[in-house]
Amino acid sequence: MVGSNWRTRLINDTFESAITWDRFEAFHSAVRKATAEALKEATGHDGTVSTRFTHVYPDGPAVYYTFNARGDPGRLFEQWRHIKTRASDALIAAGGTITHHHAVGRDHMAWYRAQRPALFGRALEAAKRALDPAGILNPGVLVP
Repeated sequence: MVGSNWRTRLINDTFESAITWDRFEAFHSAVRKATAEALKEATGHDGTVSTRFTHVYPDGPAVYYTFNARGDPGRLFEQWRHIKTRASDALIAAGGTITHHHAVGRDHMAWYRAQRPALFGRALEAAKRALDPAGILNPGVLVP
């Protein structure tokens, strides 16, 4: 789990997205609200949600959100998963992309697969078979 520390009971993570300027305000409000609510739901108390732009383009910003909360020993992963799921669901529902430029990884795969076009998924699978027939490069992540 990203950022959990059983000694301090800290749950934290950073996730990224990108959105066009015309949709940013509603997107930002929805993602922050859902993440803050998820922190309270998962832990029983408030945490923090911060935001920053890492890249700014003519079309829109690359937005990074970081959340922090104190969790319960023995439940940190479960609590983190709840927060991550609610934040990611809100991000997609508000029109953002599940990732910007830091790739996808296992944490975001369910949302990525739902968001990417089926044709692109098939093309990626074909490229993977051709370029990595032994399946040794990042096995089971972008291509099952």
